[in-house]
Amino acid sequence: MSTERDGFATLIALLSIARMTARARTLLAALIVLAVSAAILLAMGRNPICTCGTIDLWVGTRDSPKTSQMLADWYSFSHIVHGLLFYAMLWLVARRWPIERRFTIALLVEAAWEIVENTPLVIDRYRTATAALGYTGDSVINSLSDIVMMILGFYLARRLPLWVSVALLLVLELVPLFVIRDNLALNVWMLLAPNDALRAWQAGG
Repeated sequence: MSTERDGFATLIALLSIARMTARARTLLAALIVLAVSAAILLAMGRNPICTCGTIDLWVGTRDSPKTSQMLADWYSFSHIVHGLLFYAMLWLVARRWPIERRFTIALLVEAAWEIVENTPLVIDRYRTATAALGYTGDSVINSLSDIVMMILGFYLARRLPLWVSVALLLVLELVPLFVIRDNLALNVWMLLAPNDALRAWQAGG
């Protein structure tokens, strides 16, 4: 009897999801991706929040021990850039797909990167090849915030005129470049092809 009730309840749940709008299903999928990402990161041994025991809205120093541990820091802007770029790339290669499907793909890619980024191999690569010399990985709350930042970037790219999106991308890359001598472009460059002269410049030399 209980098996029948469980099956009936499952059927009702599936029918309820089927009746949801595409936007509602996408929102549900996003919440599930965030929850699963958090669970995986916790299982990997990542700290839920900063080991200092506080949750700050913003960390303004590149080399602070709190960088990548709080809700936002200078590197959060690079995740907004992720969203802008994901929207552009998916529009170029799959513009006929529904926006909900393109968004879900971008979300899965970003969540996968947050998990890969916090593996020992990538953490060590950051420490040896980039300006993040003291990097120890992200807290779970920071990783989830980074995913939300990508969502924000994707949404902005969807809503803003093309020239505004391009201008925003340039601002989000140039301001951190001048303030902390780092941005998404330099991060990728140094991860793939470390350069001693560039590393010295980023260190303030």
